[in-house]
Amino acid sequence: MSTEHQYQPETNAIRIQTERTWQMEHSTPMFLTSSFCFDTAEEMRATFADETEDNIYTRFSNPNVDEFVQKMCALEGAAAGYATASGMSAVFASFMALLKTGDHLISARSVFGSTHTVITKFLPKWGIAYTYFDVNQPETLEALIKPNTRMIFVETPSNPGLEMVDIAYLSGIAKKHQLILNVDNCFATPVLQKPILAGADLVTHSATKWIDGQGRVLGGVVVGRQDLIKEIYAFCRSTGPAMSPFNAWVLSKSLETLHIRMERHAASALSLAQSLESNPHLQWVKYPLLPSHPQYAIALQQMTGGGGIVCFELKGGVERGARFLNALKMLSLTANLGDSRSIASHPASTTHGKLTDAERMAVGITPGLIRISVGLENVRDILHDIEQALDHSK
Repeated sequence: MSTEHQYQPETNAIRIQTERTWQMEHSTPMFLTSSFCFDTAEEMRATFADETEDNIYTRFSNPNVDEFVQKMCALEGAAAGYATASGMSAVFASFMALLKTGDHLISARSVFGSTHTVITKFLPKWGIAYTYFDVNQPETLEALIKPNTRMIFVETPSNPGLEMVDIAYLSGIAKKHQLILNVDNCFATPVLQKPILAGADLVTHSATKWIDGQGRVLGGVVVGRQDLIKEIYAFCRSTGPAMSPFNAWVLSKSLETLHIRMERHAASALSLAQSLESNPHLQWVKYPLLPSHPQYAIALQQMTGGGGIVCFELKGGVERGARFLNALKMLSLTANLGDSRSIASHPASTTHGKLTDAERMAVGITPGLIRISVGLENVRDILHDIEQALDHSK
């Protein structure tokens, strides 16, 4: 007896689609509307009473947004999800919907600069305490748990230092103490890493990055356990960080090519990292699938590819970093990453520029750290531009 065929993730990213309209379109149309109509007063009453799942208002739900969320849930192996206007609104909603005054958050110290600001500046204003742990010493985390601890939050790989943490190990601790494990999977995407399969309860993304892949639109998404997403939906429905239907349409179409793009990004990034390891202008090169990476074994265990980010430390510090960026001819200088175009940035003076020197050093952001977002250009051209900039920045 044959069983029902289960589609592979890359097929779901293409074939999950809103129901066709009477126009019989092949590609999902855009539903650029703020609200939706009802045929009768009773239908409208029933929908507002949550007796039906009909659309009411795009701040609550929209066919384009729903399609994008369904695809992300299928790719991550999640029960439910909610899409937001940006990656940071997804991170913020995952905190504020589930934490309350008197709660305690444990977070990896190695997090994106804006996430650090939310954790250290805004959560304490609402009486939510936090403690950082070092991902290089995950065995110290359990001792930090308090009676009021509610959530563990990590980025893996981290932005921008590419630090890794064993998700399954953290899941064991979280389950033992009945905590929510919240994993930012932006750098890996569900193509290269699936935190839920390793035991995470929530997964957050900045869809602005690799998911879009061409630097066009902003977006974020949280997927995970049904009960947790229900609370996030209720928070977002009232506070309003809704994803634009147009952005959702773009991101849903982008998912159709995510697998082949990430395979190319990861292959080029590994080749680039291997080529740069012996460059005399660099103190070190960091990439998850280089054996020299401190958490190489973890990367091999939980990732199917190393992602599209390569970091290296220039000899010469901040001044050399500026000269290097100015000498680049092809790579873009911009705050984004995950683009089809390769990008170079200097985290110490940009994304993490508001941190103190001590805070930057604590998460491995050294003065000469350069972050390369490896694009889809021929890798030989990417390498040539970096090497000539290194030569001209001496």
